[in-house]
Amino acid sequence: MFQRLFGRERHANRAIVEALYGQIVAAARQTFFYSHWNVPDTPLGRFEMLSLHMFLFQHRLHGESGVPAELAQTLIDEFFTDVDHSLRELGISDVGVPKRMKKLAKMYYGRTAAYADALDRDDKGDLATALSRNVRPDVAEWPEAPDMAAYVLRAREALAAQSSKAICLGELAFPAAAG
Repeated sequence: MFQRLFGRERHANRAIVEALYGQIVAAARQTFFYSHWNVPDTPLGRFEMLSLHMFLFQHRLHGESGVPAELAQTLIDEFFTDVDHSLRELGISDVGVPKRMKKLAKMYYGRTAAYADALDRDDKGDLATALSRNVRPDVAEWPEAPDMAAYVLRAREALAAQSSKAICLGELAFPAAAG
């Protein structure tokens, strides 16, 4: 099946990857995050939201094997390719991109470890603390952090309800932040 998904039918499979990544990006760009929950509408704030939604996707497929596992790896590769491209669009030089990419990758994996730990323990308070520390390090207290944590828990449940088969066909739905 993997050969069929990523081998001979590359064009169709690229469309699946683009569809899934597009849905992750769309979820991360929900204006409600920026307008109501005070996520900074900056490159770093957008990176935080994209990282969070990529984490949720990866968390959903964690532990799966075969095509879902390969798809998860392909999407994380797509994420880092997109981050690299964004750095270049921001005017970071070719010499500076690898250094920034290393820093952003370290940030991503540090965040995912904290988020996964809180989700595995179903600890909304620790999740809110981790989100506050990462999304709003510039403020002493982020009052919207519990709302964001509740959204993450809703998103985890919504993604868990979606079949791996549907996800592998490019179907993915995140909840609305305003819900």
